[in-house]
Amino acid sequence: NEAELNGRPGVDDDNNGCVDDIHGCDFVGKDGDPMDVFGHGTHVSGTIGAGANDGNAIVGVAWNVRILPVRFLGDDGGGSLADAIKSIDYAVAMKANMMNNSWGGGGFSQALMDSITRAKDAGILFLAAAGNNSNDNDASPEYPAAYQVDNVVSVAALDPTGKLADFSNYGKTSVHIAAPGVNILSYTMRGLESWSGTSMACPHVT
Repeated sequence: NEAELNGRPGVDDDNNGCVDDIHGCDFVGKDGDPMDVFGHGTHVSGTIGAGANDGNAIVGVAWNVRILPVRFLGDDGGGSLADAIKSIDYAVAMKANMMNNSWGGGGFSQALMDSITRAKDAGILFLAAAGNNSNDNDASPEYPAAYQVDNVVSVAALDPTGKLADFSNYGKTSVHIAAPGVNILSYTMRGLESWSGTSMACPHVT
């Protein structure tokens, strides 16, 4: 973020709600340092954008991508609805093209749906992990993947045989596409790790 890089320390130079957000924003720590601790966001980001031809073990789906890290989940993987909304609005303000949302939980929220709608109005796709409870999202919606907003793409997980993973949520009308989500190798701060979940499937589609 050039405006903050060349701005004044401790000041929200571009008035986007985040101070000194040179490399993204952390709504948990309330600062401009979205460094991952849990490892989930790093693993997802590697699937999307790990570099090619660099001697490392994996290659992302779109290795020339630019990724804007936005953190609203704490070290334990938990977070607040208010920070989720701030994160979406922040990505809209920063003119993201699409958002990878490998997270879920909580019931229906009109405020969260409104923030996703603001992203739609800005032309931004909202990719969301369908969830890992072997649940029919048509009958029992899991959010944010189940919001009926035109920019939401809900992603289920496939196993290595190409079948729906046994843990993956599904839904004839509420889940739109599936992608590999079992034993996905990507980076964390500890090195390469193999993880499974619709969180791992979602970045393939994003």
